[in-house]
Amino acid sequence: MHDTRPERERAILVGAAFGRCSVEEAEWSLDELAALADTAGADAVERFVQRRPEPDPAYYIGRGKVAEVVRAGAALDVDLLIFDDELTPAQGRNLEDMAGVNPLAERPLKVIDRTGLILDIFAQHARSAEGKLQVELAQLNYRLPRLRGWGDVLSRLGGGIGTRGPGETALEAERRAVLRRIQRVRADLADLERTRRVKRARRVRSGLPVIALVGYTNAGKSTLLRRLTDARVLVQDRLFSTLDPTTRRLALGHRSALLTDTVGFVNKLPHQLVEAFRSTLEEVVDAALLLHVVDASRDPERQVDAVGSVLRDIGAVGKQTVLALNKADLLTTEQEEALRRRFPGAVVMSATTGRGVDELLDRLAGELAALQVQVTLEIPFDRGDVVASVHDRGEVLEEAYRPEGTHIVARVPREALADLDGYLAASDAGGHDGRGEGAPGEP
Repeated sequence: MHDTRPERERAILVGAAFGRCSVEEAEWSLDELAALADTAGADAVERFVQRRPEPDPAYYIGRGKVAEVVRAGAALDVDLLIFDDELTPAQGRNLEDMAGVNPLAERPLKVIDRTGLILDIFAQHARSAEGKLQVELAQLNYRLPRLRGWGDVLSRLGGGIGTRGPGETALEAERRAVLRRIQRVRADLADLERTRRVKRARRVRSGLPVIALVGYTNAGKSTLLRRLTDARVLVQDRLFSTLDPTTRRLALGHRSALLTDTVGFVNKLPHQLVEAFRSTLEEVVDAALLLHVVDASRDPERQVDAVGSVLRDIGAVGKQTVLALNKADLLTTEQEEALRRRFPGAVVMSATTGRGVDELLDRLAGELAALQVQVTLEIPFDRGDVVASVHDRGEVLEEAYRPEGTHIVARVPREALADLDGYLAASDAGGHDGRGEGAPGEP
């Protein structure tokens, strides 16, 4: 019998503390880089951190430090060097040149940066057609400025009048091929996005509010989704095990909501991925409520900051959010008390054991109730557009036709009240005090 699993590569991690960044912060970032490398199929056998005022424009870190890293790579028989930031094309070329000429090494060392590593992980985990196209688009945009050709050696020479000269180099041909593929992938994604918009509009018409699960990668979002909805989603102790969003119905007392799992965030999330996955991340922007899941056992403050940075990038800042400090089963009593003081409004829970899940459900129901108000509307028959708007934006509880028009009782988002002010029944007009209303027995 033969082991058919791919052989794991050996890697050296290289980071830097630039400017005001402390060595401790750089080490924390390298811890995360080691987890990313493990997910991609590499074992980190050594790490280097250099303090510098700013990145070296030619080598990211100092040339002498690069030589030290390359010598260590030869001594430890590693396969690749992984840098903790996105390298410029010039830095990547220079580092490859230095890593490839070491006489002590049996083979040239590969050079990869954090962005290339994350893109590789995404390529491994993409399952749906849309996910694969999104990853390909991010890879193409990352690859385009890093193309290298062999210059005139690979030039295509023509014959006859008008075709003499160096012709088109292999680099130019490859760049044109990449640009054509980018256009094709964008067109295919646009087609899939139209389908996604139709599904999103259908969910809006259902009247069910959408709760988006957001959080750092491997914070336990998929485990929580499975716990709350019995969804058959992949749960692994690996970074970025979920790329394709999954939506399931969630029961909250007398009402229901839709709970959507989204791709995990990470420190220094590549901008190529944010751009390529923008249509998927719009699920977060359009959600009525965000459920921010944090791994409470691993530096939650840094996770909260990193997720907040991505939310700003996609335009989801300021949305109503419930913070869930997950993996409480891994905390000591002292650690839990410190977290409660640091995040007084958070729900401390464990998706694995179920502790705190009931409290979380009550909190979600209360937040959704506060985001909607129950209104009674009397709408003239000639204003069918208003009736349609109520159906699209809210949850219709009762609808009847009376001589004076359409009588509707519905729950609508608080921001819709201004548009419906002229159709509120006398008992409702001016009667909303900002607390929201629910059906009897609801929060």
